[in-house]
Amino acid sequence: MARFIHKEQSEMDDVNVPDAKTDAKTDAQRDGGGTAAVSGRKLFRVVAVSFGLLCILQAALNISLRLAFYSSSAKMPDFQAIIKNLTEEREDLKRKLSAFDHYLQPGWVYFYPSFYYISSNQMSWQESRADCLERGADLIIINSKEEQEFANRFQRHTWIGLTDIETEGKWKWVDGTALNTSFWNAGEPNGRHNENCVEMSKLDKENNWCDQSCDDINFWICEKVVAP
Repeated sequence: MARFIHKEQSEMDDVNVPDAKTDAKTDAQRDGGGTAAVSGRKLFRVVAVSFGLLCILQAALNISLRLAFYSSSAKMPDFQAIIKNLTEEREDLKRKLSAFDHYLQPGWVYFYPSFYYISSNQMSWQESRADCLERGADLIIINSKEEQEFANRFQRHTWIGLTDIETEGKWKWVDGTALNTSFWNAGEPNGRHNENCVEMSKLDKENNWCDQSCDDINFWICEKVVAP
């Protein structure tokens, strides 16, 4: 009987009984694997959320850039219109320069802002003005001291575009403007002998205008204004 018990005990000893340390290790490995799996899922979620946010930010940036572009485009000038305007201005300038060719012929001189034609023969005031009109100009209108000095260089008895033919004593320029700046010689105008037209005498001084009969014969100066 004792043998049997002893044998039975030995057989029980041969049975594999899980070691406590081994079980603990196995549980730890299982728990560690679970933790790793959980950490992996969390990391995936973080990456997915981050990627989603990046996509949203990129979309917002694209929209902002498009809005900025359209806004700036709305403020940008119409280049086609600019080119058209420049072309029109160029053609207009060419036409003006072509017109100026006439005033670059012999007999014409330039003194800002006009071209002037200095006659080489003598005629009455009315004939002199008619000649200027045929040339696309009119008798000179003197508006400044500088222009008076320029016209006085030629040292001739010269018709200018000033008259009181319409109303005695009311001097007006050929363009209809009233006389404001004048350079009358001493004692002029005196209004004798129907002297309704004005000549610049050849006196070498600043004030040398005289009223004369419009039928007298003088040289003349035409003026063509080309700039304001």
